[in-house]
Amino acid sequence: MTLYEYPFNESIRTMLRLEHLFDRLAQLMPREAPVDHHYSLATIFEIIDVASRADLKSDLLKDLERQKTLLNGYRGNPSISERVLDDVIGRIDHAFNGLNQLPGKAGHALTTNEWLMSIRSRISIPGGTCEFDLPAYYAWQQLPPAQRQADLQQWVSTLLPLAEALNLLLGLLRDSGMPHKVLAQHGQYQQSLPTGRTFQLLRVRIDPTLGLIPEISGHRLMVSIRLMRQDPEGRLRPANEEANFELALC
Repeated sequence: MTLYEYPFNESIRTMLRLEHLFDRLAQLMPREAPVDHHYSLATIFEIIDVASRADLKSDLLKDLERQKTLLNGYRGNPSISERVLDDVIGRIDHAFNGLNQLPGKAGHALTTNEWLMSIRSRISIPGGTCEFDLPAYYAWQQLPPAQRQADLQQWVSTLLPLAEALNLLLGLLRDSGMPHKVLAQHGQYQQSLPTGRTFQLLRVRIDPTLGLIPEISGHRLMVSIRLMRQDPEGRLRPANEEANFELALC
């Protein structure tokens, strides 16, 4: 099943983008080719750019505190395991403390590294990191893979508290949604959202063998999903057919 996620607000949209970048970084860093480590650095710079949003860190800290308060409200509930509850709250405390101890915005420590910032200033220029533009960077790319990986690990370590907080909050959010099967008629599906509840994320799982791509839109009152099919030239066309898929509101 192919999973598609749709955020209902800007905060979740930013968190999903950062999660996507951290996932990419985790795949690139263990590789040994200089080109993979070049794109590891490019990804680190993208993370810094996204994380530089002024209120991101404070928003994440507030969300962690809100989740802790919510979970503490389940204490004494016979259907809730106290051991599991303590474990999750312990993870929240660890993520909160790690993020709270970061000085300034996430990634701020890297912005004081002049060598990294010289690469950052040229990496968005097509071909701007050639050896004649940045000879010191070219020399770094010729180092043994283990040495380059050690440098990357050191730089990424300043971003790990952010990654931990993101993974925890998104995991708790996703766990709050109950997936259920729905049927799209004539390639369309709409669902009114219950009043009094605020949803932050829509998750859609669809069988890839159907060859269908969901085009999702939504707001606090309604969700609309239109199923599309790609033509030989790559353009999306409405699929006027019935199809089952899985939907979860979180």
